[in-house]
Amino acid sequence: MGTSPRTSEAAFLRPTRPLRRDQVDELLKLQKAAKKISSILDLDQLIDRIVNDIAISFGCVEANIYLKDDVRQEMVLTGVCGCTMHGKGHGLKIGKEGMVGYVAAPGQMRYAPDVSRDAYYLACEPGTQSEVAIPLEVDGEVIGVFTASHHELDAFPAEQLRILQALCSHVAVAVHNARRFQQERLEKERMNREVQEARVIQEALLPKTPPFIPGFSIAGLSSPAGVVGGDWYDFIPLDDGRWGLVLADVSGKGTAAALLMSATRGMLRSLAEACCTPAEVLTKLNRLMVEDFPNGRFVTMVYGALDPATRTFTFANAGHLPPLLVDSSGARCVRGESGLPLGLSFGTFSESTVHLPEGSRLLLYSDGITEAFNGNEEEYGISRLESHFAQASACAESILRDVRNFSAPESLRDDATVIVIQAA
Repeated sequence: MGTSPRTSEAAFLRPTRPLRRDQVDELLKLQKAAKKISSILDLDQLIDRIVNDIAISFGCVEANIYLKDDVRQEMVLTGVCGCTMHGKGHGLKIGKEGMVGYVAAPGQMRYAPDVSRDAYYLACEPGTQSEVAIPLEVDGEVIGVFTASHHELDAFPAEQLRILQALCSHVAVAVHNARRFQQERLEKERMNREVQEARVIQEALLPKTPPFIPGFSIAGLSSPAGVVGGDWYDFIPLDDGRWGLVLADVSGKGTAAALLMSATRGMLRSLAEACCTPAEVLTKLNRLMVEDFPNGRFVTMVYGALDPATRTFTFANAGHLPPLLVDSSGARCVRGESGLPLGLSFGTFSESTVHLPEGSRLLLYSDGITEAFNGNEEEYGISRLESHFAQASACAESILRDVRNFSAPESLRDDATVIVIQAA
């Protein structure tokens, strides 16, 4: 088991030994097998099949595949058949150790018809008398080395060496493709784990339970379109029994939106707890976001303070959809002055106040609700939302369920989030 420098001219000019008919048949089978191995994308399965098939067909003492490890600067034993001295993971220094190490450097085959006379052969299996090491190359780069050892002297005639070299060209491509597939799969699995971890973190940032507010029932619910999303809602305790309620939608989707959502949440909570009015909170928050957010990123938001003592909800709107109110007069949007989305440019925000008498309900929602589409490309829209929310049984769960049923069998294209405020 080993490797060495260039194969000498004499090795190729020596008289060829006629192949037996059974050997010809075996080699033809191997050539056909070479085409089939390209379909195997599991690297371990591919390499094990190669070394075992060749060892059986050629009656080898052992057959091995070493793959190049750029970090270790070694050829690492990856596929092994018949070797009892070394297991997978055994390394040989490139250009220094064994026939494998030396073949890996110049990228040329080396054949030792008598291993006892070869300066680079490293003794391995007892009974080994001849060995060949063939580089596995892709686009001129050595990615590995194949070795085969035999118990007979000069066991590999020129015809066999040529066919083995041809076979190794197929092996090299198959190994390269399987290796890339394995790396891509591992990278995808790593990314999926990170996204799942991000989802767990994002869910932890949402309120665990609704707040207890005398005279009111509060419920919030969010359904991301992907694993993570940019929608967010929160309940923030304020002074004098008041509660800050916020529903926001970060531009974009996925991990980037989730990261910006997390940053926005932290800044808003800090400002809200400083006892500012909703308009002051959004003005200060906007200034921070203009200075810190990447260009082109923004957040729409409704933030307000619910005062159970006065039964009022005072809110400021930063480019978000207007709240929907249901009272004795029916369902209608509460349209106050809406400022620009947060993070686009400096500015101030105004406030609107809505009175919440007994039996009234107020809904904050994201555009993933009203802009949900069905299979006919019809929009759910504000009218359907008003009709559903006007029902006495309407709640956060029923709204999301109604939107999903409307879009079925398609899934929601955008994050969908609601906060329902019900005055008892």
